[in-house]
Amino acid sequence: MLLFVTGLLDDMDDTDLKEMFELYGQVDTARVIYDKLTKKSRGFGFIEMPNNEEANEVIGLFNGVTFGRRKLTVQKAEQQQSNAPKRRW
Repeated sequence: MLLFVTGLLDDMDDTDLKEMFELYGQVDTARVIYDKLTKKSRGFGFIEMPNNEEANEVIGLFNGVTFGRRKLTVQKAEQQQSNAPKRRW
């Protein structure tokens, strides 16, 4: 299951994100999203967990929890569908 996580601290990286969640189950990938210009975290990321039961448990444990000065939101990521044609440079 792919999870969408918001409310991440500015100094978190992929490793920090993975370590935070793998305490509660297997994490295949963890990715913090960065601003292209500033190279700073945008405060959200994605986690991929192969076990749906563990992923649902993580949602229940972390969603709405205050982390530092921010409130975490953890939810199942929705597939984004784009009707726009792909740009070709």
